[in-house]
Amino acid sequence: MILKGVRHVVNLLATSPANGLLPTSRSGVSLNELALGQLTSVAPFEGQIVAVEALLGMVLPKAGRTVGKLGAELVWFSQGQYLAIGFDVDDAVKGKAAITDQSDAWCALEIKGDKSEAVLARLVPVDLRAATFKRGHALRSQLGHMPLHITRTGKDVFRLLSFRSMTGTMVYEISRAMDLLDARG
Repeated sequence: MILKGVRHVVNLLATSPANGLLPTSRSGVSLNELALGQLTSVAPFEGQIVAVEALLGMVLPKAGRTVGKLGAELVWFSQGQYLAIGFDVDDAVKGKAAITDQSDAWCALEIKGDKSEAVLARLVPVDLRAATFKRGHALRSQLGHMPLHITRTGKDVFRLLSFRSMTGTMVYEISRAMDLLDARG
């Protein structure tokens, strides 16, 4: 407790969304929390796409794709909306796009391993096999009842984003699917 004036308040500590829940692994599949740094939603105003691209120094990705350079990434997030990962969006963009800091709103997990597709196939109602969902592909879907954004970042590697408040459920559901796959041998 911290004394504030004549009252005491709780001393809050900043923690990551999956603090104490991860990492975990089974049968060559691992689930880890990612620290993505700055996350900013960018929604260009009508007629401002070229200006936003110039200010960001990157072309906005096509629907279902990502683009990036030097640790900075832009991810298609929904119709007319992109997520800037790992870099600050300059204030100059404010007049050309609606921008919102999303850094504390999301939990980012990484699932990787040769059975990661099989784990996600039990949870996500879309085809994430490498033949159709290639590296750099991104989509919005759901994991059970939770909204989920998925990006394939490598051969057997996926980045999963869901609301911070749903982290415990997301970790539980994925861990349970890993257990079921592991039980099959």
